Amino acid sequence: MLKSANRISASSSGIRDQKCEVTARNMSTPLQIWFSAFRLRTLLLAIASIALGSFLAAAQGGFHWRVALLSLLTAVLLQILSNLANDYGDTEHGADSDERIGPVRVSQQGQVSTRVMRRVILLFVLLCLAAGYLLVRGESWFFYGLGLAAIVAAIAYTAGPKPYGYAGMGDLFVFLFFGLTGVGGTYFLHTHRMSPAILLPAAACGFFCVAVLNINNMRDLTSDRAAGKITIPVRLGVARARIYHWLLLTAGLISAVAYISLNYSSPWQFLFLLVAPFLVWNGISISTQTSAANLDPYLRQMAVATLLFSLVFGAGILM
Repeated sequence: MLKSANRISASSSGIRDQKCEVTARNMSTPLQIWFSAFRLRTLLLAIASIALGSFLAAAQGGFHWRVALLSLLTAVLLQILSNLANDYGDTEHGADSDERIGPVRVSQQGQVSTRVMRRVILLFVLLCLAAGYLLVRGESWFFYGLGLAAIVAAIAYTAGPKPYGYAGMGDLFVFLFFGLTGVGGTYFLHTHRMSPAILLPAAACGFFCVAVLNINNMRDLTSDRAAGKITIPVRLGVARARIYHWLLLTAGLISAVAYISLNYSSPWQFLFLLVAPFLVWNGISISTQTSAANLDPYLRQMAVATLLFSLVFGAGILM
C-alpha cells in the first residue's frame, strides 16, 4: 500500500513541478488569480444539486423560478466560500505546500496575502447571508439555522483550529450538503412538502459529489498525509480508496434506480442511465491510474458527469 503511494508520488514529481511553473506563469492578472481561487469546475456540483431538486419539484408541479435562481445563487456562493476557506486553511495547516501535486493554490503561492484572503472570505460570508435570507425569507426558523450551519461547514472544512476535513469527515459533510440538504432542501422550498422517496435521488447526487472529493483526496494523498490531514484515502490507502470510489458510483446509480422503480410511469425515467458509461469509465480510470498527477482530469470528468446526471435525470422525469 505504501509502496503504491510512493510510486504515485515519485512518478508525478516532475509533472507537478512543470505544471506549477506553467500555471504560475499563466496567472498574470488578478481576474485569473481569483478565478483560480474560486475553482470554477467545482461549482458544477452546486449547480447539480439545485438543478436536481428543482427538476424533482417541477415533476410534482411545484417549480418556482424565484426559488430556483436564489437557491442556485446561494449554493454557488457557499461553494466559492468553501473553496476560498479551503485555499486559506490548507495553506495555514501545511496541506498545500510545494510537495502538493494538484493545481496551484493562490494562498500557498503568495499570489493572495493571508490578510486579503480573510477579507474576501468575510465578503462571501456576507454575500451568502444576504442570498440565503432572500431565499428562506418567510420560511421556518429551521431554514435560517440550516443556512448558518452551511456557512459554518463551508469555513470549518479546512479552516480554523479543528477543521473537520482533517479528521476525515469531509465525505460525510459533502454527502449531507450537496446531496440530502442541497437536493431535498431545494425540493421543499419549491413545494413546501417532503417525501422520504426524494432522499433517494438526493443521495445519488450526494454519492457522486463525494466521488469527486475522493478523487481530489487520492490525488493529494501524499501531501495530506504529511500535513496530518487524515482523509478517507489517507485512512484506507490507495487500493482501498479505489474500491471506495466504485462503491460511491454504484450506490449513486442504485439510489437513482430505486427512486424510479418506486415512482415508475414511463421508460423515459431511466434516461439517466445514459450517464452510466461515463461513471464506469471514471471508475476504471481511477482504478488503473498509477500517477497521482494524472488523476486531476478525472476529477473534472466526474464533476461534469454529476451535473449531466442531474440534468438527464430531470429531463427523464419530466417527459
